Amino acid sequence: MQDIYSDRSYGEDKVGFGERLGILVVDFQKAFTDGRFPMGGSDRIDKAVENTARLLSVAREKNIPVASCFVAYPNLASMPYWKVGAIKETLFEGSEAAELDPRIADHKYDYVFQKEGASAFFMTPCSAFFTKHKVDTIAVTGCVTSGCVRASAVDSFQFGFRTMLVDDCSGDHDEGPHQDTMRDVGRRYADVVRSDDVINFMMRNN
Repeated sequence: MQDIYSDRSYGEDKVGFGERLGILVVDFQKAFTDGRFPMGGSDRIDKAVENTARLLSVAREKNIPVASCFVAYPNLASMPYWKVGAIKETLFEGSEAAELDPRIADHKYDYVFQKEGASAFFMTPCSAFFTKHKVDTIAVTGCVTSGCVRASAVDSFQFGFRTMLVDDCSGDHDEGPHQDTMRDVGRRYADVVRSDDVINFMMRNN
C-alpha cells in the first residue's frame, strides 16, 4: 500500500540521541493507574508503568535527570474546559488520585511537579529543569498516550529537545489511539523507541 506521507518525506530523517539524556514521566498518577478510579484500570497503562519503573531504576543508578508530573487542580473553577467528566470528579490537589503511582515515584531523586494543562511543559518549570541539567534529549513516557503524552512530546520538540517517544513506556486506554500517536508523532517530531533502546543508551554513555 502506498504511504502518502513517506512519499512526501515525512519520517525521512531520524532525530537520534544527543549527548545528555533526561527522562520525562507524564501523569503516572493513581487517577490513571489505579482501577479504583474512573479513569484507571487499563492493562495497557499498567504495563507501561511496569516498563517505566524498570527504565527509571537504570536512570537513577546512572544519575540521569528524571522529571515526573501529575495533573491536579485546587477547585473546579481553576480547571480548563475539560470534556472528561471524571477529571472534574477526581483530580484535585491533595487527593489520592493526584498521588504518583508508587512503582515509579521517587520523591528524593525525581523532580516532581504539578501541571494543569495537557503538556508537561505548559506553564511549568519542566523545560528549565532539563536545561539546568544540560539535557539535550528527552525520553517521554507516561499516559495517556493520545492525550498528555502526545502534547508533551510535541512541546519537547518545540522547546528544541531531541525527543524520544518510548512506545512500551506509554499507555492508553485503547490500542488504536496509542498506535495512531506513535505513527503520527513519529512522522514529524520524535523518534519512536523502546525502553531497551533507552536503557542501552544509558548503559553505553553514563
